[in-house]
Amino acid sequence: MPKFEFKLMTITGESTSEEKYDAIVVGGGPAGLSAALYLARYGLKTIIITKLVGGLVNEATVVDDYLGLPDIPGSKLVDKFVSHVKKYHVPIVIDEVVGLKKNDELWCVETRMKKKYCGYAVILAIGSEKRKLRVPGEERLVGRGVSYCATCDGPLFKGKVVAVVGGGNSALISALYLAEIASKVYLIHRREEFRAFPIYVEKARKNSKIEFVLNSIVTEIIGEERVTGIKVKNKITGEEKVINVDGVFVEIGLEPPTEFFKKIGVEVDENGFAKVGPDMSTNLPGVYVAGDAAGGPCKYRFEQIITAAAEGAKAADAVFKYVLKIKAKKC
Repeated sequence: MPKFEFKLMTITGESTSEEKYDAIVVGGGPAGLSAALYLARYGLKTIIITKLVGGLVNEATVVDDYLGLPDIPGSKLVDKFVSHVKKYHVPIVIDEVVGLKKNDELWCVETRMKKKYCGYAVILAIGSEKRKLRVPGEERLVGRGVSYCATCDGPLFKGKVVAVVGGGNSALISALYLAEIASKVYLIHRREEFRAFPIYVEKARKNSKIEFVLNSIVTEIIGEERVTGIKVKNKITGEEKVINVDGVFVEIGLEPPTEFFKKIGVEVDENGFAKVGPDMSTNLPGVYVAGDAAGGPCKYRFEQIITAAAEGAKAADAVFKYVLKIKAKKC
């Protein structure tokens, strides 16, 4: 886990105090940090509440598609984002938001550490969770060969045989990274074609350590105390086989925080993402969603760091105008 060179407001113990802000940003990934930066530049009193600063960007071994910062490790990119936000003295609280309620003209978020923060508007930039395979053996062997983060656990498999499951950018990047550590990498993908950028696919095809297993799905992860293999089924022929591996890295996409959205009353689309308008607004006036968790017919899905940051900026601009209207009514 990267170590950031800044001081966070880490809240401990229970408190019934209530703190008031113009805007509250929930989430500390690219969307949340970008939103906080713009809000602070607009002169709004802002706070970030997040479980993890940087979000999934921390897991990226290298980021080569953020304009102006080629070949930068994910953790270093997060450092730069945070440094920029820190310039505007936005406090960052390490905590988890578990509830959101309207209190007169304010929205109040409640955290797992029994704190309450209230503001005129809230931007939810809470991202998504890694999707699970949901096959026999997966849950039981998590941490014992099953992983969802190549950069976190890859070094444990030096000289060993591993499998990466998935066909997007994360899967291909993980396979390329693991090929530098492991003796062999099987890349399991359910289709012939990849969603990943062609440049990553080309690099993987040229890597002698990576073997492609296409049109195939993992039906079981095998092992008692640790992973010893995976059962793979070819979707075209129906043939099943066992591949002996020491580790399985699952990179099959993301799942939105649907239950949380439903709990607080935010409408979701058919895939469980929050329905947002062009300005990232939801059905709840004063509540916005930006980044990977946003969806609906107005959202063009392109899960990139730069698009998440852009959505954070859009949400911040909308919040600024929303808060101005509320304050104008009070005059």
